[in-house]
Order: sequence, then C-alpha cells, then structure tokens
Amino acid sequence: MSAHHLLAEPFTADVQTLTAGRVWSFAALLLAVVGVVIGGSALARPAGRAGRGRAALAAGLVSAVVGGLVVAAAEGGPGTGYGIVGGFAALAAGLVAAVLGGLVLARSRRADRPGASR
Repeated sequence: MSAHHLLAEPFTADVQTLTAGRVWSFAALLLAVVGVVIGGSALARPAGRAGRGRAALAAGLVSAVVGGLVVAAAEGGPGTGYGIVGGFAALAAGLVAAVLGGLVLARSRRADRPGASR
C-alpha cells in the first residue's frame, strides 16, 4: 500500500482509542464536575463563601468554553473520536457549575450588605 492510500483513508476510532478530542472533553468534564461539587457545597453552607463561589464560577466558565470548543471543532458525530459527546457534557455541566458559583456570589454579596442578617 502506498503512502497516498494510507493518508487518504478516513480516520476511524473505536471505543478504546484515546484521541485528543476525547482527552480535552474528559478534562473539561472533570473540571466541570469539580466546579459543581464546589458550588453545591458552598451553596449548602451558610453565607460567606465568596471564594468558593468564584472557584465554581471560574471552573464552570473554563469547562464550558473548552467543551464548546471541542464541539465546534468536531468533524463528526458520536463515536468518531472527536469527543463531541464529552464536549456537550462538559458544556452542560460547566454551565451548571457557573450558575451555582453565581448563586453563591450573589448570596455572599447580599449577606455582606450593612444591616443584613446572617
């Protein structure tokens, strides 16, 4: 087989193949899950957790952007190795983490106002 034939064949990835798109989408999804856990735990506790809110917001925004980039760069659907399923999951979980972080920040601002009861 010539080099031309090898280069002209389409790329097919099976389930076990770890491609760059899958790695990026998995990393973004892992960051989003960490953001959801941080935001959820900060929201479950009393006010005054602005640092955790910022961390959840940042993790959510970064993972949503990376997930969106993976989805935008994918040239095929699920099962092609581009990480599109993980990208969509990272995008959704990142938005949830960002919302949780925003809620924590809003609550901490409300609690920091003069005259607010804790």
